[in-house]
Amino acid sequence: MASTFPALTGFYKLLFLYIEPVSTISPALLIWLWPGASWFHHQLVPAFEPSPPSNHLDPRTALAVWQLGNCYMLLGLLSSLVFRAIRDALGGNPVAQERIVGSTLTALAIADVGSSSFVLATFIGLPSHLRFEIASWNGTTHGNITFTLFLFSTRIAWFLGIGRQRYYYGQLPKLDKTQ
Repeated sequence: MASTFPALTGFYKLLFLYIEPVSTISPALLIWLWPGASWFHHQLVPAFEPSPPSNHLDPRTALAVWQLGNCYMLLGLLSSLVFRAIRDALGGNPVAQERIVGSTLTALAIADVGSSSFVLATFIGLPSHLRFEIASWNGTTHGNITFTLFLFSTRIAWFLGIGRQRYYYGQLPKLDKTQ
């Protein structure tokens, strides 16, 4: 039986339809529910000195962290819901699927490039003794640096057609012989 989602198959389907949405929705839940905005704030850049983080954030910082949670939730829901809608509504049209998936991945790749300054700032903000001790990074640091770079690289691989059949991107335009 042919796949109903040829625009996203195999590893790309697993990553973009399941893993990425969970990885972007999870931080929102961590911020909003438990362990909370203060915990997340202190995870963004590990402490220079091991000490218990304060449970208090000033109102501006708390608002910014909550807004970051909203952004995480938005990204997770967009990719999850849009990709599922494409799969369900356009099952027999791989060209249309790929055009919409590609548009979504383009927007996400642009966001990845935009966040490259954030990736760099996170790396520079790490305590000097942790910068190159990748095994010592916490999950938030890996999410902000390692996973962001991995997602961007995988989006580029999708556009290049690595490990998948192309239906729209990378195809030569068909000439209309009636003109």
